[in-house]
Amino acid sequence: MIDSDGFAPLLLQWHDHFGRKDLPWQRTPSPYRIWVSEIMLQQTQVATVIPYFERFVERFPRLQALAEASEDEVLQLWSGLGYYARARNLHRAAQKVRDQHGGDFPSSFDEVLALPGIGRSTAGAILSLALGQAHPILDGNVKRVLARCFALPGWPGAPAVQKRLWELSAQLTPKRRCATYNQAVMDLGATLCTRSNPGCDRCPLSDRCQALAAGEPTRYPEARPRKVHPEKQSSLLLIHDGRGRLLLERRAPTGIWGGLWSLPECAPEEDAAAWCRRQLDLEALESGRLAERRHDFTHFRLHIQPLILRCERPDGAVMDGDGRVWYNTADPAPRGIPAPVARLIEEFSELSGGEPG
Repeated sequence: MIDSDGFAPLLLQWHDHFGRKDLPWQRTPSPYRIWVSEIMLQQTQVATVIPYFERFVERFPRLQALAEASEDEVLQLWSGLGYYARARNLHRAAQKVRDQHGGDFPSSFDEVLALPGIGRSTAGAILSLALGQAHPILDGNVKRVLARCFALPGWPGAPAVQKRLWELSAQLTPKRRCATYNQAVMDLGATLCTRSNPGCDRCPLSDRCQALAAGEPTRYPEARPRKVHPEKQSSLLLIHDGRGRLLLERRAPTGIWGGLWSLPECAPEEDAAAWCRRQLDLEALESGRLAERRHDFTHFRLHIQPLILRCERPDGAVMDGDGRVWYNTADPAPRGIPAPVARLIEEFSELSGGEPG
């Protein structure tokens, strides 16, 4: 057993004076708005999420509007936020709520947990913050607070460590004022008990923090074991028709940038013009290059060489149904495009005549 006496009251008292109470999703904390915010906040900072959240709920003010939207509309509003599987799962979950729950977000923990993209912590956060139900949570901020306060060794992602963190969270979470408590422990981790340079001198838990007592608060939680990420190379093809239109392809629903619209891609050792003839039945000649750049994914680093090719007979391209389109850069239709690709399109559009001068 742990000494849980006073833990929740200390956090609640601190939150009453210093906690965040005016975030956009807190002003009218419906299950729908809390759900959208919690999905966006997964692996993403609050400051980054706020403008995305505001645009998203302006376009989809209610769950029904999200359920009726096209995936392209959803992904377009998510573009730049990353981890796009979150957006696809959010869209699928909205449709499931519409079809199986009459459009009303469920209030049962098991029913919420059964929705795509929602795990135990997210379900608990939605139901506690929106409906006041008493459920423990365990996001990254909470893991850090608990690992430090109780000097818990090990990487929080390891099953045994995660199991112990859940036990601690469940034991410490109060039945009353659970919503405020959950917000308080998340706020503490986000604002004081930060990964580096924690504000221990202002922390309400400083007198009981075992990591601080040992003089090494930043030792906890332990970092994920280092893993060397592979490096990959790819050529992205800016195939244009000379009139400001670029050829885009929809990527497969799984994998990187799944379901989003991107530029055709070929191996860097391939001749791009020959690839276009073989894969697209398209005559296109390389007319320039943009600066090489890199993009870091969770499990690997991608080095991108953007190639500009001019297509002489664009109407002859194999359009592959809905999977390939000519994209008008001057008057773009709503499409979900990953941020690195959107930046390439913007650079291309800024060039005189769509080609480097």
